[in-house]
Amino acid sequence: MPMKKFVNDPDNLVSELLEGFVLANADKVKLAGDNLVVRVHPKSQDKVAVVTLGGSGHEPALSGFVGEGMLDVSVPGEIFAAPGPPRVIEALRMVNRDAGVLFVVLNHEGDVMTANMVMEMVEKEGLNVKQILTHEDISVPSREDPSDRRGLAACLLVIKVAGAAAEQGRSLDDCLAIAERMERNMATLAVAVSGATHPSTGEVIAELPDDEMVVGMGQHGEAGGGAQKMKTADQTADIMLPLLLNDLNIQRGEQVLVMLNGVGSTTLMELYVVLRRVRQILDDKGIKLARSIAGEFLTVQEMAGFQMCVARMDPELIELWDAPCNSPALVAR
Repeated sequence: MPMKKFVNDPDNLVSELLEGFVLANADKVKLAGDNLVVRVHPKSQDKVAVVTLGGSGHEPALSGFVGEGMLDVSVPGEIFAAPGPPRVIEALRMVNRDAGVLFVVLNHEGDVMTANMVMEMVEKEGLNVKQILTHEDISVPSREDPSDRRGLAACLLVIKVAGAAAEQGRSLDDCLAIAERMERNMATLAVAVSGATHPSTGEVIAELPDDEMVVGMGQHGEAGGGAQKMKTADQTADIMLPLLLNDLNIQRGEQVLVMLNGVGSTTLMELYVVLRRVRQILDDKGIKLARSIAGEFLTVQEMAGFQMCVARMDPELIELWDAPCNSPALVAR
């Protein structure tokens, strides 16, 4: 079946989507340099800047996280592909300051390859940059050696709390420590019920039978934990949430944030039904649902399914999560 998407020349897809993106969010973001997404109202030079990179096609991520209390710059790559080092180093030079820059990278091969080359350039140029790598996908089992764990939608949590700390004027070391604490305290698991097509080529990324779902599939159709028969909303939550709680060793009396991220075709109706079951399970276990959020934050075109993220929270992380922000993808007052 041919791809049915409202696109023009695939070679112009990213530049055209970025043009439209900043038009739709002109009070928050604009383009600068070589298609870098930056804040319309930059923070003062005495505060830490926060920068990330990542492939396009996952809107609103990652450029949708640019704004007050969150990112200062996003470096978007081509569809599902990391940007090259020259554009990333351009972004880091643009916001380099005495206060420093926090560089947030999701653990995907292309992103990490670019980031490693960029950090070598950072060292040679003497830029004040520190990096954090997010890798919270528990479909790869080892928490002790998380290098193979993919970075999924919970990067939003790291960006939110680190961005809030930066907005408050905290030091680069403090912002990094807060980002690392959130990263250690979060876990994500994805479920997919249908795949997607690549919007530039029409190539099918993943195919699933109509009566099956896969728990653990990655953002680009990467292998997961194996196919199983389609389950109800409650049954799916009953499978996923205990795995996340066990991975984090969440105990009775602790408090958590839960984020449900729809990946493209799954409706808010479905996410809300799952979220109510999450609350029931947590109540039964004596775990407090301190904060919850459901919506589309990091999508995969028309893939159907969602990512469930659980994060152990403490009073400081809750305060930073609740702090004001104003980005295309998330607003808090």
